[in-house]
Amino acid sequence: MWKRIQTLYLLISTGLIVSMLFSRFASIIGPGGEEAIIRYHEKMPYLVLLLMLTTSHIAATASFKTRFLQARVSIIAALLAIGFQIWLGTDYLIHKGEMTFSITILFPLLAAFLDVLAARSAMTDEMMVAVQKRIKKTK
Repeated sequence: MWKRIQTLYLLISTGLIVSMLFSRFASIIGPGGEEAIIRYHEKMPYLVLLLMLTTSHIAATASFKTRFLQARVSIIAALLAIGFQIWLGTDYLIHKGEMTFSITILFPLLAAFLDVLAARSAMTDEMMVAVQKRIKKTK
C-alpha cells in the first residue's frame, strides 16, 4: 500500500479536504471594524460535501488491493471535488466585494488534480500487472 505513488496522492488530497473541515472559509469585516469568521463546517451544504469527499478519499485509499476500483473511486472523488470547487467559485464571484476569502478555497481544485493523478497511476499499475500475467502465461 505505502509503496505506491497513488497512495501518497490520495493521502495528500484527503489531508487537504480534512483540513478544510477545521479551517476558515471567509471573514467579514463589520461596520465597527470587528471581524466575523465563517468556517466551512458552519454551512450545512459545505459540511455535507466535505464529508462526502472525505468518505470517497478514504474509500479510494482503502481499495488499494483492487487498482481498477481505486481508479474509479478516485475519479468519482475528483468529480465531487470539481463540483465543490465550482460551488465555491460561484460563492466567491457573488460575495467577493463583501468577504475576504481564505486560500483554502482552492483546496478542492488541488485535491481533484491529485485524485486524477492517483487514478492514472492506479490504472498504469493495473496495466503493468496484466502485461506481466500475460507474459507469464505465454512462457
